[in-house]
Amino acid sequence: MSYLVLARKYRPRNFSEMVGQEHVVQALSNALTQQRLHHAYLFTGTRGVGKTTVSRILAKSLNCQGPDGQGGITATPCGVCQACRDIDAGRFVDYTELDAASNRGVDEVQGLLEQAVYKPVQGRFKVFMIDEVHMLTNTAFNAMLKTLEEPPEYLKFVLATTDPQKVPVTVLSRCLQFNLRPMAPETVLEHLTRVLAQEGVPAEPQALRLLARAARGSMRDALSLTDQAIAFGSGQLQEAGVRQMLGSVDRSYVFRLIEALANGDGRTVVETSDALRMHGLSAASTLEEMSAVLQRMAVFQAVPRMADALDANDPEAAEIARLAGTLPADETQLLYSICLHGRQELGLAPDEYAALTMALLRLLAFKPAADGGTPPAEKKTLKSPAPERSEGEMAAQPQIGQPAAHPSSPAPAPAPAPAGRAPHDDEEATGSAASGYGAEAPSGSGHPSAPAVRLPVRSPADLQAPRAAAQTLAPPEGAPADFVAIPVRVAPEPGMRMQPAAAPGALPPSARYTPTEEGDHWHATVMQLVAAEAINALVRELALQSQLVARDADHWLLRVERESLNQPTARERLRAALEAAGFARQITVEVGAVIDSPARRNAHAAAERQRRAQEIVENDPYVQALVRDFGARIVPGSIKPA
Repeated sequence: MSYLVLARKYRPRNFSEMVGQEHVVQALSNALTQQRLHHAYLFTGTRGVGKTTVSRILAKSLNCQGPDGQGGITATPCGVCQACRDIDAGRFVDYTELDAASNRGVDEVQGLLEQAVYKPVQGRFKVFMIDEVHMLTNTAFNAMLKTLEEPPEYLKFVLATTDPQKVPVTVLSRCLQFNLRPMAPETVLEHLTRVLAQEGVPAEPQALRLLARAARGSMRDALSLTDQAIAFGSGQLQEAGVRQMLGSVDRSYVFRLIEALANGDGRTVVETSDALRMHGLSAASTLEEMSAVLQRMAVFQAVPRMADALDANDPEAAEIARLAGTLPADETQLLYSICLHGRQELGLAPDEYAALTMALLRLLAFKPAADGGTPPAEKKTLKSPAPERSEGEMAAQPQIGQPAAHPSSPAPAPAPAPAGRAPHDDEEATGSAASGYGAEAPSGSGHPSAPAVRLPVRSPADLQAPRAAAQTLAPPEGAPADFVAIPVRVAPEPGMRMQPAAAPGALPPSARYTPTEEGDHWHATVMQLVAAEAINALVRELALQSQLVARDADHWLLRVERESLNQPTARERLRAALEAAGFARQITVEVGAVIDSPARRNAHAAAERQRRAQEIVENDPYVQALVRDFGARIVPGSIKPA
């Protein structure tokens, strides 16, 4: 007889053998016991959690005839009657499985539904099981909606999918939905232990833990990996062999990295990363294992009592608990976040091991300095009021219009406080440069540990001397060669888009204008050209957005705010249109602030019409009665002037 893989050999035959899906088993068992049966079921969940298995057990429960042939619907199928054995063997004529991944068209679905008109041949119910139902086409879904909603009393639908979001809501609303959850590693470990005990295969507990974690919640994957591990280890499961087969990182490397990071030992971190490279171990697997260890460390730090109740069968628990005491809780959280984000960065780096090293060294970069080390950079704050500066401190400040001090000249020491006056708080701060950065406030101040910035404060008499030199940019005669003249650039007036937002009810900036002497004439001229379609596109925009500043018989001066409108082609076409209409033979366009343009006048007129229309509606007695009596409101933007 050929070898039967573990995933098929140990497939559950009844609900009592199901593992990790107690919530689904309880609901279905109670429904079968009470005869409260739905006509359509939808089982969702990741691969290998038991969707097809539950469907077959449900089919056996509906069609079980009992050992004596007199049984009925039951939550505990016998497994020995003809119906149960045929369903297990996959040859029960009234149980049909359709793989929607390869039979997703409307023809396949219609062929299945054609069998629905015939009563069961052998069993009590016909059961149509459609696996990966989300792969069906829209027309296939539409073809089955009517039958799915009102099937014959002898027909049951069982749908299974790994992606319920792709199933139409019209199908979801017709089904009773059950979500099969991924299984915990502890549940998988317990089941693997029972299976290998029945198979008589020796296995190390740590090897089974590796397989349980690698399954990622799928029992079928766990049994398939166990089959592979048995073949790899020549009939036995050892930790070293399983770890080599899976390509997973030895936890000793992870413990070494975490301890080195806790001690701030960057050299050990780099050496361990190089060792991982030499042994060909995956950088992504390293970060994944570190994330798992750090998660348990965070639990031990948050709930210390859990560290006292360690699992004696888990040899890693004691080491994880020890590391939890060496790394502060905030650094544990930071390192956990770095490991999660570091896995996403591995694909961006040219070398994944270099990316691994950088991700681990990132914690040392953010790690606070130890006692006696270099303190982190202090934040600078302003302290008010500022003290008067002594003459020595004043001399250290370069004055405007005076030669800049040579970089290599030493800074003068602060002058002592005058006799008879208590030293100022800032003067008690030790040796700072003339700028005063880095000086800390005294312990008696309101902020004991806040550093202060000492700003230079000059008396009016001190400011009189450099004022004349500060008012000019040209160096005076006989000035030193290192005199620097700083040009001053005058900021332009803010454009329309930089204007502050208008208050509610006020006109927008684009609708405001100041009437000018030539405004009426220019507005009438542009409207005449637009009505005659003499200008269009960019030329029309140039005319609408411009202001007529001055004009004589044949030469007009225009102004626009946007330089992008002042194009040679647009200017020439506007000039030609004005000349053809008998207005001007030559125009000049400059860039500057515009206060009166045809576009602004048109926007102002439109805003006024909108305001009058709103006033008419708001002052209407019927509208006011609706607002007052029924709490009605006028939808903003719904009023349009005629």
